[in-house]
Amino acid sequence: MNKKAIHSWVMYDWANSAYATIIMAAVMPIFYSEVAGKHLDSTTSTAYWGYTQSLSLMLVVLFSPVLGAIADSINGKKRFLRFFTILGVMATTCMFTIDEGEWLWASLLVILGTLAFSGANTFYDAFLSDIVPEHERDRISSRGFAFGYIGGGILLALDLCLIQFHNFFSFTKVQATQIAFLTVAIWWWVFSMPLFRHVQEKKRQPRHASPKQLTQRGIHSVIHTLKSIGKYPELLKFLIAFWFFSDGINTIIKMATIYGVEIGIGQTDLIAALLITQFVGIPCTLLFGKIASKWEAKPTLIFTLIIYLIIVILGYFMTTSIHFYLLAIMVGFVQGGSQALSRSIYSRLIPLKRNAEFFSFYSLSGKFAAILGPAVFGLVGQWMGSSRAGIASLALFFVIGIIMLAKVDVTKGKAESAAADTSHLVM
Repeated sequence: MNKKAIHSWVMYDWANSAYATIIMAAVMPIFYSEVAGKHLDSTTSTAYWGYTQSLSLMLVVLFSPVLGAIADSINGKKRFLRFFTILGVMATTCMFTIDEGEWLWASLLVILGTLAFSGANTFYDAFLSDIVPEHERDRISSRGFAFGYIGGGILLALDLCLIQFHNFFSFTKVQATQIAFLTVAIWWWVFSMPLFRHVQEKKRQPRHASPKQLTQRGIHSVIHTLKSIGKYPELLKFLIAFWFFSDGINTIIKMATIYGVEIGIGQTDLIAALLITQFVGIPCTLLFGKIASKWEAKPTLIFTLIIYLIIVILGYFMTTSIHFYLLAIMVGFVQGGSQALSRSIYSRLIPLKRNAEFFSFYSLSGKFAAILGPAVFGLVGQWMGSSRAGIASLALFFVIGIIMLAKVDVTKGKAESAAADTSHLVM
């Protein structure tokens, strides 16, 4: 293994987790509710935040499979990763300009930033198969998420100090929060540099074609993948399971903070609890990587999803900041492990020769599902007049996901993907 390339790949998780932590989970949801959505009632601002997340993910669903297929055909994973990283950095920089009542501007920038964040992750994930041998993927994938927790957690702690002690820096709280958004953009860009310098994708003979031809070829490849995915029954079962449980996980990440604002938990408690989540997640993500190497990845993943189901049930009854702290610790315990193990299991089930294309489908499956979760959360909340019913609705996603995942035979799935690679070589 190329240790420098692996460390550089891991550092990208450190870089972009600042966006996931501060924009998607911790600071922006509070800012959206209290500043950008100042003239909206709390349930409406929560719903609008959910719709914003759903729309951004809908765009990811439309673009990522085609982009992945094109990237495979032109050895272009790194170029697409760089493009989406720059786009995300620019969108996050513009969040510095969001002011009171500008919920629509905030939504547009979050949609653009989340599109870029998710698009970049499609190509970042696809490098795992290029640079890490199969027997090391659980460990390296878990290390990536652990570094993400560290990086996101450090910047969140710094930004929490900036916001909490804004008077010391001669800022208003709004100005301090706007500067926090700017720090995310800088952090994301600076710590992405090692990957762009040291990680190389496996080269294949490029296919020279015009942008129009590449797009047509990409669309054709996606259609071909949709038709051929039935040849990988275990992969298909895993994708369906992932569709459900990933929806539940993503909705918790994106809606927990604004839900806490709605039920009256203060900003300091909300951000501090999410900071705890980050640092609980560091050792626990590594721990689950080691457990999976001894206990196998699938049963370990199922265990983390059962914990999530318990979190959702307890979240319905949450009323105080102490409750939020306890649930944040539980989320930190399983969040990184569940995501890392999902990624490593999936990497075993796909044909190696088409990994960027199939990782786009991985992104597609999760993001398509994630369109539904925040939207259901918002719709149920508006319908019932409270978001408690919205949080309870997530239990169904985890129950179905667990049942479907239990039916996946990973060993058989590996054989199916290996057979596909062999037939590809024969052809």
